[in-house]
Amino acid sequence: MVAAQIATGLRPDDLRLTTVVVVLIAASALAFASAATTPQRAAGAFGAAVAAGYAAEWIGTRTGLPFGDYHYTDVLWPRPGGVPLIVALAWGGMGLAAHAVATRAVPARAAAGRAVPARAVLYGAVGRVCLGAVALTAWDLFLDPQMLRLGLWVWAEPGPYRDVPLGNFAGWLLVSLLVMTLIERIAHHPAPAAPGTAARAGATGLVALYTVMAVMETVGFAVVFRPPDLLVAAAGGAAMGTCALLAWRGTWRK
Repeated sequence: MVAAQIATGLRPDDLRLTTVVVVLIAASALAFASAATTPQRAAGAFGAAVAAGYAAEWIGTRTGLPFGDYHYTDVLWPRPGGVPLIVALAWGGMGLAAHAVATRAVPARAAAGRAVPARAVLYGAVGRVCLGAVALTAWDLFLDPQMLRLGLWVWAEPGPYRDVPLGNFAGWLLVSLLVMTLIERIAHHPAPAAPGTAARAGATGLVALYTVMAVMETVGFAVVFRPPDLLVAAAGGAAMGTCALLAWRGTWRK
């Protein structure tokens, strides 16, 4: 996935590489999530996130809600219902990674032999959903400017952030809250005080996936892409980087 991501910066005209990157993100996230929970829970959460993302895009291209007035070009395919399938896969793959970031930053674990109070369970779930939604929306600070560069979609009225309307990010946050709620409901369950090695490795893999995307996008916009864009590199790097640091801080404290 890293190699494919580097190749997209070196060969931006080869749009097939964009599809390869997203497919590998989704496959990596699903594999790590299967280890972190169970294959059944991971597949269910991934499928729910993909379906929610697809539905939001389908509604958005027809009504302008919740992202704003935009449409996809003819570059990405297949496009069932006018929505590129690869876009829905991106919601699923990065949705799992963003939820893992939030889970590491907002754990819900009791000491051995002690139950987690109901209020703490609720607060933990709300915290994970909210932080996960922020982490997923932070990715769009990179995603939209990059995809506009490649001509994959067009805004009817360009906005102030590299032609992206600010209302788009409010829409992303709203849909991300739905995606995080679905993943939390399906994939998250109270972990034992000492989770297995495979589960820890799977969760760490998801956080690493999110972190790698943050680093690669920051470097890409700062150095690799032509012309470079330091504004996007700084905004996206700060947003995704902060979320990633919160997750690694939670890991280091355990």
